[in-house]
Amino acid sequence: MKDFQKDFLDNHNIEKDVWRMFKVISDFTDAFDELENIPPAVSIFGSARIDETNRYYQKALQISQKLSKKGFAIITGGGGGIMEAGNRGADISIGLNIKLPHEQHTNPYVKTELKFDYFFTRKVTFLKYSVATVIMPGGFGTLDELSEILTLVQTKKMSAIPIVFYGKEFFAPLLEFYKNMQKEKMIAEEDFSLFMVSDDVDEIVDYIDKNSQVVFDVKG
Repeated sequence: MKDFQKDFLDNHNIEKDVWRMFKVISDFTDAFDELENIPPAVSIFGSARIDETNRYYQKALQISQKLSKKGFAIITGGGGGIMEAGNRGADISIGLNIKLPHEQHTNPYVKTELKFDYFFTRKVTFLKYSVATVIMPGGFGTLDELSEILTLVQTKKMSAIPIVFYGKEFFAPLLEFYKNMQKEKMIAEEDFSLFMVSDDVDEIVDYIDKNSQVVFDVKG
């Protein structure tokens, strides 16, 4: 399969770039058409490399189930691991997958699936349709998505939404790094108010429910 993302970044041919713009527009058009009428949604990010025996999988499943009962749709990247857990617990289950040279497996709990050519159009779609986000333990992709959200909220390029880290022990080194960034005046002390960290599923669900700043009817 042709990797449009790699081709886009590796090649600087103006004629090809014009054609690529239509691929970008196609990613967004498909997303806008498919997701226009979904309820307010919560994105759940995390590792694809774990299975249902992992404690983080089970906690992501619980968070998804409880948020669904509150009427939220759940959006994940559509793959395995934490993403599978998020979709598995959801009544309205959305997977934003990415086309890769080695196709990423779509988990069986996705009910509405979109496949993107570009990571950046996929990330924009996550943020456009999410009124909150839960960051579970994960790898580079999870950190990428987390940094994107924090940067956009910090710079006020998007409205503040609840950003929750699940896993105090896992994220402790990252939080120490953030503290060092603040010590070196790379970020401000008030930037720590952009997110919360918790190991309590009910606390997370209540925090999102109270702070997502949306009003909607729970159907069912």
